[in-house]
Amino acid sequence: MSLGKRVLLNSGHWIPQLGYGTWQSSPGEVSVGVFQALKAGYKHLDLAKVYGNQAEVAQGLKKAFKEIPGLKREDIFITSKLWNSQHRPEIVEAALDDCLQELGLDYLDLYLVHFPVSFAKGSRNVGEDLFPLTGGNQPDGDVVIDDGVSIVDTWKAMTKLPKSKARSIGVSNFTIQHLEAIIKSTGVVPAALQIERHPLLRQDDLIAYCKDKNIHITAYSAFGNNMLDIPLLVTRPEIKDVAERLSKKTGSTVTPAQVLLAWAQVGGHSVIPKSVTPARILENFKEIELSPEDITEVESVGKVQRRYNVPYVANKPRWDVNIFGDEAEKPATHQVILSV
Repeated sequence: MSLGKRVLLNSGHWIPQLGYGTWQSSPGEVSVGVFQALKAGYKHLDLAKVYGNQAEVAQGLKKAFKEIPGLKREDIFITSKLWNSQHRPEIVEAALDDCLQELGLDYLDLYLVHFPVSFAKGSRNVGEDLFPLTGGNQPDGDVVIDDGVSIVDTWKAMTKLPKSKARSIGVSNFTIQHLEAIIKSTGVVPAALQIERHPLLRQDDLIAYCKDKNIHITAYSAFGNNMLDIPLLVTRPEIKDVAERLSKKTGSTVTPAQVLLAWAQVGGHSVIPKSVTPARILENFKEIELSPEDITEVESVGKVQRRYNVPYVANKPRWDVNIFGDEAEKPATHQVILSV
């Protein structure tokens, strides 16, 4: 089985284009999913502190190292993320240490700032109290936004992390404006940017900016987002048509999911689909090639660009902050703090 395509980051390390995502994996599922993904041949795992399942990921890793012949830690590219309540510069390294302890690892291949938003630091340990709420932590409160720390402050702390613990550093859910702020202030260009990206949200301007700066793109929500009551992109007739045409052309079944994952990798980007079903994990790992005509048809669904991940309206508790400049975020009373 192919080990998959990979791309060289500006930090000098290689990242596989196809990864295995762990967002929204339910308790009791993710350890099995990680093991099955590694068994299928995935060499890229995408994790985050806020997903609340890194201890279970550790179980899957432990089982894989024990049962998959020849598999070693250095064979796997592992990404995790600094959460919003951990942005204060003095706790950034402690947050990384907490993450490594959860995973039972000595280092991460890539550590990302998860969002350009700082929450107030909770009163408990650095790895706890991830969503401090207004109104004395009442269930109906908003998350407390910390306007006293900027994304530049946090990025400066990220650049000081020992490379023995975080081999590459990057960001997630940043816009061009956010990237410009941290690069201008530090001179350090992120190795990678993880963003929501699919045919309904191509983000062409951001993609072009990152290509110019040699910032690698990793796409999440490649099929849409099942948190919202909107049909996933795998159900769109345009995507199904491409899959059916490729199935006839190749003589083997090509699925709509495979079409979307292939599209996400065009241009050397990475993508991190999530599944806990062994057959689908294996199915998603299959490499297919899209013709220019296929790419055009896939992109034809994107006449109206739609962002799914808008925390101001999609998250409970609400984040009262304008991150992306989306129409839905206009009532927000906080902005991303570029510098203080």
